Amino acid sequence: MKSMWSKVKQRVVEINTGGFEVFEATRQAMDEVMNALNDDKVTAVGVYGMGGVGKTIMVEHVSQQAQNTGLFDHVIMVVVTQSPDLRKIQGMLADQLGVGLQETTVRKIQGTLANQFGTFADQFGIKLEESTQSSRAARLSKEIMRRNKILIILDDIWERIDLSRIGIPSYKELQNCNSKVLLTTRIRNVCHVMGCQENITLSTLSEEDSWTLFVRNAGRFSESTKFEDVARKVARECAGLPIAVIKVARALGNKFLAEWKEAAQRLEKSQTANPDHGEDAFRCIKLSYDYLKEEDSKSCFLLCCLFPEDYDIPIEDLFKYAIGKGFFRRAKTIEEARGTADSVVRYLKDSSLLLDSEKKGCVRMHDVIRDTALNIAKSEDGHGFLVKAGCGLQDWPRQLHEGYSAVSLMENDISKLPEEELVCPKLKILLLQGNNHLEEIPEAFFQSSNALMVLDLSHTSITSLPQSFSLLTNLQALYFESCPMIDFSNLRTLKKLEILSMRGNVIRELSREIGNLTNLRMLDITGGLIGKIPPKVISDGAVKLRKKEKKLLAFMR
Repeated sequence: MKSMWSKVKQRVVEINTGGFEVFEATRQAMDEVMNALNDDKVTAVGVYGMGGVGKTIMVEHVSQQAQNTGLFDHVIMVVVTQSPDLRKIQGMLADQLGVGLQETTVRKIQGTLANQFGTFADQFGIKLEESTQSSRAARLSKEIMRRNKILIILDDIWERIDLSRIGIPSYKELQNCNSKVLLTTRIRNVCHVMGCQENITLSTLSEEDSWTLFVRNAGRFSESTKFEDVARKVARECAGLPIAVIKVARALGNKFLAEWKEAAQRLEKSQTANPDHGEDAFRCIKLSYDYLKEEDSKSCFLLCCLFPEDYDIPIEDLFKYAIGKGFFRRAKTIEEARGTADSVVRYLKDSSLLLDSEKKGCVRMHDVIRDTALNIAKSEDGHGFLVKAGCGLQDWPRQLHEGYSAVSLMENDISKLPEEELVCPKLKILLLQGNNHLEEIPEAFFQSSNALMVLDLSHTSITSLPQSFSLLTNLQALYFESCPMIDFSNLRTLKKLEILSMRGNVIRELSREIGNLTNLRMLDITGGLIGKIPPKVISDGAVKLRKKEKKLLAFMR
């Protein structure tokens, strides 16, 4: 039994204190922070990255380097959190500056304002007799200005905070005494609203660096090829997020091969590798989710986990599913709703919950974030989502819980649906697109699915709809993109349908049944070929699309 660590030890570069490991992503961010701190024109530096990526420990070690090189005489650091406690913040700063707390001074200050500002004054040995908030803050600011070369680190900021309320001078004043502010946040916009002159992103680890960190934290285990293959598989599932890598590695380090294999299977199924460990990563990411201010933002975030792992998620698809699910109701038009959806996506990216994609018009979801989203869905409604997307599934899942609110089996090889009815009374979203060999829907399949709101049958070989399709009276979004010619005669009862998407279809004649969909807001036939459109099927007079929302997207004849 040898240590796998012996193979990778030489790859790690360590800071002298604390054994801090500098990998490529960390090194790049640290270099950028140091350059900003050395720039006389920069007074405020923001470090942005997803929860658990290592922002806090990185800035701690940068600050040590900066102090060791004489760039700063004092480094003080405080955690701000979602609900800043000003008195606690001031007290922590006081302790780090080594300023004695004068109890007699504290007792002289009464009331809520004293509770917020008294402790920070004590760090400088100041007696704050003034009665107003502004006078105390001004006095504190003046005392800070008497010192020189202070680095003030504000960790875990979630929204704009007025530093003058704590007693921290303005950036211009700090510049005059060679002092700076370094903050960390998960939300990109916080760097902007806090007036940071330099915004630096801390990214996740590369696969090899993730493996190095994993081995170091897993300790000693067999270096047999079979064991290493399983271990690497587990490490890859952590997708470069340091907190996940460390927690999973430590949870499994002393386990046998069978337990490693079980962990790999659990991670593939988006479950915690060890039920007794690994909750830190979940809590860390869920905190970002909980902080989302709008329910539509939370709901759109959860929709993203319905797509396959490492998938380029089309923002347009996300938008249409959201509309079908009933989001963005405050928007008066489809275009206004689309604008809201774009804003939500940007907000989720700025909150470190979604990533940019190299593919235009798409976003991506980090693997660990996706697993957390699935767990959140389960925790919030008891059963959550069934997601087996893009995993090569050939048969319909045997055990389908009645409590599922969403089922995603997209991008698989399913060729046949069950003959019996789909008994999921709470099911609102069913995604079957990308099962190219799926040719028919059994008659009984939809008989108990009348809560369904979103159905995607795109990129299948279905040519007709069963009579039971008319029972889907709550359906609001229906997708038949890139499908063979379909008989739409069973659509007439879908009075709540708002989106009908038939992109890329070749249609001899647009069905007259579409004219009965009086609530339709969007008919998307982009990139398709339509031989004939009967009179008044698409017309203002027939109110086939809501007035001012007539949305017949580009098509070819």
